[in-house]
Amino acid sequence: MQFGKVANPGKVDFTLPKDAPETAALLKSFKNNKPFEVYVGCAKWNRSDLKGFYPRGTKDELAYYSTQFNCIELNATFYKMPDFKQVETWKNKTPEGFKFFPKLTDIISHYRRLINVQEPIENFCNAVSAFEEKLGMAFLQLHDNFAPKDLDRLKSVLENFPKEIPLAVEVRNEAWFSDKKISSTYGNLLEKLGMANIIVDTAGRRDMLHMRLTTPQAFIRYVGANHSSDIPRLDDWITRIAKWRKAGLQKLYFFVHQNIEKESPLLAAHFIKELNRVFKLELKIPDKPGGQSSLF
Repeated sequence: MQFGKVANPGKVDFTLPKDAPETAALLKSFKNNKPFEVYVGCAKWNRSDLKGFYPRGTKDELAYYSTQFNCIELNATFYKMPDFKQVETWKNKTPEGFKFFPKLTDIISHYRRLINVQEPIENFCNAVSAFEEKLGMAFLQLHDNFAPKDLDRLKSVLENFPKEIPLAVEVRNEAWFSDKKISSTYGNLLEKLGMANIIVDTAGRRDMLHMRLTTPQAFIRYVGANHSSDIPRLDDWITRIAKWRKAGLQKLYFFVHQNIEKESPLLAAHFIKELNRVFKLELKIPDKPGGQSSLF
């Protein structure tokens, strides 16, 4: 994943900012004693991207991947509209409890830019409904140049999005975060609709760490820099998530990316190990086949 890549990660201040004021109030309203549901995964299951992850002789990459992680950020649906049959095939390759988080197809977000998208949205939602109990949450990622001037267009699409499909949203234009009034209006809209506000942690776009939760589910896309700072950054996330959990966080969806994706499983394994330790969970820690035992 090249988004937010910088030439020298060592010069970046990776300190997580303070929470948005609205986050505490949101979590407080959901505080209860329900078990903490945690899903951690990568963005892809391709052998070429996750070099060294698959044992020699692996015949089906998704089938193996789903024995190591409990979810996948499904970017394949961004590049091609999924169909019901394909979704069923993916679903049937994975074990009970596995979750898919499909990205809305680019014709919706990038080519049509949310104009006249009712039909493709319906096609997308009809297809991903075949995941049934294995559907985690779909997510809409907007183009970098989709700015707040088009908030009304986004509002209309979100208000008419099929309620049966849970949705998270990622905006990327800097103006969504630099203007406090716009940021608050946007966040309030997502909170009203029960849609998750995606947080992105990447070296070159620290503004996307808005730390505004709009649902009791935190959806975080973490982009490592293939740098020694990656592990301390993940450890800082453990601390912040512990704070959120104490305040009322119910679910965590955390996806690990890298500029060079082959190290994503190793970072995820470290993160899962720490989650298990801090939250007394028993999440599967991915194996390290092929002698892959260190990050750097």
